[in-house]
Amino acid sequence: MAKRSTVRRMVKDKIKDIAKDLAQELRWFNDVLKLKSELTAKKETKYTDIYELVPPSLKKSKSDFAQLIQEHNMEFPERFVLMLSIIPHIQPHVLDIFLQKNNFTQQNYTEFGGIKGKNFSGFLPTGETAMYVLSSDNLERRLSLYRLFDRDHPFKKNNILWLEEVEKGEPFLAGALTISREILDLITLGEERKPDFNSEFPAKLLNTNMTWDDLVLSHQTRKQFIEIEAWLDHHSKLMNDWGMSRKLSPGFKALFYGPPGTGKSLTSALMGKRTGRDVYRIDLSKVVSKYIGETEKNLAKIFDRAEHKDWILFFDEADALFGKRTSVQDAHDRYANQEVSYLLQRIETYNGLVILASNLKSNLDDAFLRRFQCIIHFPMPQQEERLQLWKLGFPEHCELESKVDLATIAKTYELAGGSIVNVLQYSMLMALNRGSNIVMNRDIIDGIKKEFQKAGRTV
Repeated sequence: MAKRSTVRRMVKDKIKDIAKDLAQELRWFNDVLKLKSELTAKKETKYTDIYELVPPSLKKSKSDFAQLIQEHNMEFPERFVLMLSIIPHIQPHVLDIFLQKNNFTQQNYTEFGGIKGKNFSGFLPTGETAMYVLSSDNLERRLSLYRLFDRDHPFKKNNILWLEEVEKGEPFLAGALTISREILDLITLGEERKPDFNSEFPAKLLNTNMTWDDLVLSHQTRKQFIEIEAWLDHHSKLMNDWGMSRKLSPGFKALFYGPPGTGKSLTSALMGKRTGRDVYRIDLSKVVSKYIGETEKNLAKIFDRAEHKDWILFFDEADALFGKRTSVQDAHDRYANQEVSYLLQRIETYNGLVILASNLKSNLDDAFLRRFQCIIHFPMPQQEERLQLWKLGFPEHCELESKVDLATIAKTYELAGGSIVNVLQYSMLMALNRGSNIVMNRDIIDGIKKEFQKAGRTV
């Protein structure tokens, strides 16, 4: 109880520090907006430029908000844009000043930018909103501020904030100013939460309670993990201390191929568990869209979010995308190949480990295979490995009927590890349903029949 009380107090103190820093930053932001309004109306003030309003010093502050600003050496323009992206989430009424309409056109002032949300009735800032305040009619200053939304600027590079894409032909500054959810959580709650699976992030955190001892693979397959594990442990030293960043691509690319249920997903999860990295599983069969351009957008959401996070990206069901790679006969073929090319391009520049899982190596062309540093085959388990899976599968307090001969079952029925787990679950549920801890041979056989039927096979 005392420990829980201490944690609550620490969280409360952290929120207090954040609120204090945000409050003084908000006062500065409001002062900038007020001065901008006065200068636009040509009112008499003691200032001639908004840049004369110096942002508050945060050098002694320990809040995550202050540390973010200091880490990226944010100056006046960056701090203003950062606050502009945060305010709709913490004090949206501050931006109501931009909701006034032009008396001549009865529309919002073009120079204010901004868009309306579907459910939000307030003002949502765009890149144009930032430009109006920071540059106004000063064209030279405006052009210099374009860099704030460059791909190489720390905002975009570190997935802090960005401008949403606009319709073809529209000015790029008309894009909504968007702050990443992780950064918003960090600077308002003091914690960086893991992203949930949703339309904006079509990837799911891959966890496992299993260990390497639970993974039954051939010696040959296990031996091939050494290179990947060495890269995970030493890539920073290789690239930086040994100076190989000039010659090598920033990340590592591996292909796992073999039938479903042979351990590809579990191996990826265990690699993350061993090295303390988050593993995100992307089901390409769900990311690939029939609508032109949507697949690239879905992939971009994942890679943009993952940049510089040191996540392991596990792309499952890769056949859904690479099975479409064909000779170009029509527009759909061209866009299918374009989707593959886009994924390859993002994989090449991603600075972490990317694993693609495919059922068949033959679905991938030779040019693509050469891009992988490591290709590992996950074959169907052999008789000895199947026996080991059966023996490891049943818990200690579960008894087997005397008729059960695991050696014969392993020899007779060729099943992948995932299928064996399904049979184990079925047979144990049947035992529990009888109010017993004894697994019957017939339940195991019935479970095997179910698995065979799934695959269109007969026992």
